[in-house]
Amino acid sequence: MASFAVLLGGVLVPTPRLLAQVKGSRAIAADGGMAHAEALGLEPELWVGDFDSASLALQQAFAHVPREVHPVDKDLTDGELAVQAALARGADRLILVGALGGQTDQALAHLLLGLRLLREGVPTLLSSGLEEAYPLVPGRFALELPLGSRLSLLPLGGFEGLSIRGVRWPLDSAQVPMGSTRTLSNLATGVVEVELNSGYGVLLAYPEPATL
Repeated sequence: MASFAVLLGGVLVPTPRLLAQVKGSRAIAADGGMAHAEALGLEPELWVGDFDSASLALQQAFAHVPREVHPVDKDLTDGELAVQAALARGADRLILVGALGGQTDQALAHLLLGLRLLREGVPTLLSSGLEEAYPLVPGRFALELPLGSRLSLLPLGGFEGLSIRGVRWPLDSAQVPMGSTRTLSNLATGVVEVELNSGYGVLLAYPEPATL
């Protein structure tokens, strides 16, 4: 698979788990997200954006990286433009680093972008290092987390036929309407397995530190 890390400008803690997740990935930076490159041990092959949030020092430090410059007045965020650039280069798996935390509108937009990408056949992980988000659509999904890690499932479009195993409070073919808090704050007891018949949402995990 062609795995790409897209470096966004949100919160980032370079945990060992995140470093392992991005290892070997090709990278594209979106504007100020270039500031995460060194901490992650990545050398982006492209720098995308209008560069309004990239400091002069950052631009000088990475002056050797090819740039795709866009105007400040545009219809898409620098992050989505960077995702498009990754897809154009053959990405079939994405890690959106720095996609969570900070402004709520940006974080929600990234979560919805991740859902759209998964529906289009591109598995996408969103991470700040301390928090991970996995879009959920109908089908089966398995996730390895440190034992005791906290996790929540957000039913953005409601869940029909939701089963969860490998957690302290499992479910079997449950119906969880949009806005319900029923699937918040569970704990991993093994490999987390999710099966969903219909609906969509997001699994949020907090793997470091574990919360037993």
